[in-house]
Amino acid sequence: MAPLTDSAVSDLQSTVSRLEKRIAELETRLQGQVGIADQSQESVRMILMGPPGAGKGTQAPRIKDKFCACHLATGDMLRAQVTAKTALGREAKKIMDAGGLVSDEIMINMIKTELETNQECKNGFILDGFPRTVTQAEKLDGMLTATQKPLQHAVELQIDDSLLVSRITGRLVHPASGRSYHKIFNPPKSDMTDDVTGEPLIQRSDDNAETLKKRLATYHAQTAPVVNYYQKTGIWKPIDASQEPGQVWKSLLKVFDGKAHVAGQTGSLLNKIGLKN
Repeated sequence: MAPLTDSAVSDLQSTVSRLEKRIAELETRLQGQVGIADQSQESVRMILMGPPGAGKGTQAPRIKDKFCACHLATGDMLRAQVTAKTALGREAKKIMDAGGLVSDEIMINMIKTELETNQECKNGFILDGFPRTVTQAEKLDGMLTATQKPLQHAVELQIDDSLLVSRITGRLVHPASGRSYHKIFNPPKSDMTDDVTGEPLIQRSDDNAETLKKRLATYHAQTAPVVNYYQKTGIWKPIDASQEPGQVWKSLLKVFDGKAHVAGQTGSLLNKIGLKN
């Protein structure tokens, strides 16, 4: 077979570009047919899943700011309830002091209370750290459906375990806000200092390789059935979290715009056939 001339390659690139433009037009038209709700979406109701170090602490504040929604990290919420000595907090403390696990009912009621009383939740919520079992997912769906706030998205940040180890061992955290940085991949503007408040950053004591491997094994064992549950409901969306944070954010925006299936499946025709520089 004779090699392609520069002219032939140029013609082929031009043809593919026209095809991509036409595909984009058709996709836009299809998006318009999904419904007015997609065009006028002003709130978000989602679960953000992902192993430790996948970037939840980086992306959740950006989602929160975009939608003026609340970020409900259930571990932080539980500690706050205990500190505030609320009825739920006292009940939870009693169980934890006895070495038990806080019941699903307490966790669901805590989330329900937060959604009802936290003004930041008016435009939606990002739920982080819950559910961890299918039973919890079912109970959460029941509560949210009853309050007419059903989930829109269950987003999973996916990343290879070996990459996570290198990420975690260099992670820096701002305790008050949960903002996270990395010594190499996402350093703060000033050494060991939060970009927003100027307050000191810390490195968590459990951010080491051995502890992380145990946490990852637990995460995968717990999460696989939950992912399968949300796949069946049709709201699960995977995001490649090995990308740099800005690219992960762009992928999230496609989820919110209803274009995640397009971004994940089509790609660029030029890239696929190796003609894109």
